[in-house]
Amino acid sequence: MRKHLRRYLPDPQSLQQHRWLGLLGPTLSHPRLWHLNRHSAAGGIATGLFCGLIPGPFQMPGAALCAILFRVNLPLAVVTTLYTNPFTLVPLYLLAYEIGSLFLPQEGNFVEPPQFALATLPQWTRAMGEWMLGLGKPLGLGLLILAVVLALAGYFLVRLAWRIYLIRAWGRRRRVRSAARPQD
Repeated sequence: MRKHLRRYLPDPQSLQQHRWLGLLGPTLSHPRLWHLNRHSAAGGIATGLFCGLIPGPFQMPGAALCAILFRVNLPLAVVTTLYTNPFTLVPLYLLAYEIGSLFLPQEGNFVEPPQFALATLPQWTRAMGEWMLGLGKPLGLGLLILAVVLALAGYFLVRLAWRIYLIRAWGRRRRVRSAARPQD
């Protein structure tokens, strides 16, 4: 699986030669940003899940910055932010608002979010921003809580899945070795 993923990942040297990314210099060549093991993968997924709830176009740069700071897998962190998109954003923000309302009750009624329309994407984006600002503190607190919960869940689920994979691989290896061993 790792060999298959490596085909699609850029190498650090090509990123250093990129006009804009070259400014980061040796920071992008750190091996832990590109190594794929259970620690870096779990950290990359957790970083991406946390930064995926950052509003607007700042998700991927935020995930990249956090991956560099925490020295976790950079490509996984950036790609994982894609779980938020125009179809999942509204349900996630509604959930975040409900979570935040548990801690910070707000007077007034909840207003429905604007309907998504691809033809009027700039107007929808502006209306969505105004809708989010109208929700205020419960939304902000709820987003923070939801981001932390998603990041922790992602981290531990990746660690658990990796562990299960290793245990099964060890079992298969043990069975192959015992079958290859001469019988007396």
